[in-house]
Amino acid sequence: QVQLVESGGGLVQPGGSLRLSCAASGSIFRINDMGWYRQAPGKERELVAAITSGGDTKYADSVKGRFTISRDNAKNTVYLQMNSLRPEDTGVYYCNAQISQINRMTMIIRQGDYWGQGTQVTVSA
Repeated sequence: QVQLVESGGGLVQPGGSLRLSCAASGSIFRINDMGWYRQAPGKERELVAAITSGGDTKYADSVKGRFTISRDNAKNTVYLQMNSLRPEDTGVYYCNAQISQINRMTMIIRQGDYWGQGTQVTVSA
């Protein structure tokens, strides 16, 4: 009932930029925290950046000053602007969102943890 669709990945040279987008759709009552994670080959998935519904942000130390996370609440979309990309930024980037849904019969609100399908980012000369 809830879907996250990512876009914007690709191949870029070191020092280049990419902008990832992730749009949430479906039966949504409220979107709480949103974030981007990445997984490099042979490594565990790690948090890259996160943003609350109020706009507070946090970043992994490795991307501070280079990446910017933002969101458009009217469009249920989160973005990740990635500048000064390095080869070590290569990986599959996943969008994550904490989304509340409401049962209109019982008025019970439940929060779920949702993931996008992932988008490949490759930084290479």
